[in-house]
Amino acid sequence: MVATACASAAATTAVKTVNRVSSSRVASRASIFTGAQLRRTVSAAPARKANMQSVRALFGGGGSSAATSSSPIYDFKVKGIDGSEVKLDRYKGKVLLVVNVASACGFTPQYTEMTELYNKYNKQGLEILAFPCNQFGSQEPGSNSEIKSFAERKGFKGPIFAKTDVNGSNAEPLWTYLKSKQGGMLTSDVKWNFTKFLVDRSGEVVKRYGSTTTPLAIESDIAALL
Repeated sequence: MVATACASAAATTAVKTVNRVSSSRVASRASIFTGAQLRRTVSAAPARKANMQSVRALFGGGGSSAATSSSPIYDFKVKGIDGSEVKLDRYKGKVLLVVNVASACGFTPQYTEMTELYNKYNKQGLEILAFPCNQFGSQEPGSNSEIKSFAERKGFKGPIFAKTDVNGSNAEPLWTYLKSKQGGMLTSDVKWNFTKFLVDRSGEVVKRYGSTTTPLAIESDIAALL
C-alpha cells in the first residue's frame, strides 16, 4: 500500500509539472504573437475544428460520430410470417426483445408472459420479435400459417417471422449477428427454444438470456431501457 501511495503521489506530481510546463510554453509562445496574428489564429480555430470533425466522421472516433452512427442490426432483412420482406430499420428507436419460439416446447407457456410484456410496454417503445425455429427437438413442426394461428390463440400480438434456423450454416444472418454480440456458455450457439436477446433503442445488443429465464424475470431490464 505504501508503494501504491508513493506511485500515485509521484504520478500526480508529474502531471502537475507537465501542466505547469505546458502552460508556460503556451504563454511564452503567445507573447511573441502580434495582435493581428492572434486574431488570425483565433478566427482559424473553428475551421480546424470542423476539419477534425470531418476526419473523425470518416475514420471513426469522436463523440459526435459515435452518437449518430447507425447500428448494423438495422441493416438486416428478414422474412415475415406471411413471406414478405421485413427491414429491421422499421424498429429504429425501439427496445427489442428477440426470441426463438416453438409451439410444442416445455417453455411454450412463456408466450403468455411475452404477451403480457408486449401489452404493457408496446406503447412505450417495446417490440417483441418472435422467430419460430424447429432446430430443438423438432418442437416447431407446423407451417408458417399454423404457427401464426397458434400465436394468435395465445394472444400474442407482436411481430412473428417465418420459421428459420438460428444455428448452423443456414442460420438467419440476424441471429448470427446477435450471437456474435452476446455469446453463450461454452459456445455462442443458441442452446434451446426461447433464448432471448435484448436490444436497446440505439440498436446495441445489451443482454442475452437462456430458455429458463422467463420474460417477466427480465421486466426490470426492459423497463430500464424504455
